[in-house]
Amino acid sequence: MPNDTLVAAAPYLIEQRYQDYTVDDHAEWAELVRRRKPQIETHACREYLDGYQIIGLAADRLPNLKNISDRLRPRTGWSTTPVSGFLPGAAFFEMLAARCFPVTTRLRSRDSLDYTPEPDIFHDVFGHVPMHAHKVFADFLQHYGEVCAAIDDATALERIGRLFWYTVEFGLIRQDGKVKIYGSGVISSQGECTNVIQGGCEVRDFDLDEVLETPVRVDRIHTRLFAIESFDQIYDAMREAGRRVGKAV
Repeated sequence: MPNDTLVAAAPYLIEQRYQDYTVDDHAEWAELVRRRKPQIETHACREYLDGYQIIGLAADRLPNLKNISDRLRPRTGWSTTPVSGFLPGAAFFEMLAARCFPVTTRLRSRDSLDYTPEPDIFHDVFGHVPMHAHKVFADFLQHYGEVCAAIDDATALERIGRLFWYTVEFGLIRQDGKVKIYGSGVISSQGECTNVIQGGCEVRDFDLDEVLETPVRVDRIHTRLFAIESFDQIYDAMREAGRRVGKAV
């Protein structure tokens, strides 16, 4: 779906002015990558690591969103689409349904290297986008957007939002007998990732019913996360969640 067919998201679409990034901006990106790469190389899942190479992320300069989109579209149909910041739900879901992933073009400040509550290009691209090169995950994410775009019940949206939180944002997967990370919030956060690696977080087998009943907490490091066995599992879970919500709305 071309950007000119996005209605709810249209007021938030912008251009990435790549030429405006400074030498200091690129140096800060390089520092962020340097800080995360040791854990990522050891603990990220295969699909994330493959996607990182596919989209052509560089360690020493900020990503060019058009170039990433040119690599993603032939593979899964996704694009990295620059936006002005936080999106309302209708705009966010519309973009996911259109395979346009909203990316903030600003980079966090140097005094917020470990964590920022605001959206930024490091979390959005380094954390999220490599997984969009994986077909099953890409299909799952689009289906999530389609389902949520059709929901007008706040309670139903909040419940199905937990599925997004515990997969796309803070998802884990078992590979080769080990717990690996793929959720963007774990990928991009030293604290969350270290907590998982060092056993400070209970890792439970993914179960749709339990996920939908587990409230989201944004004010602390996670004490419970869920590990899938394959990405087919969350695609199937999304289809089941959609059927349930469809009956409830």
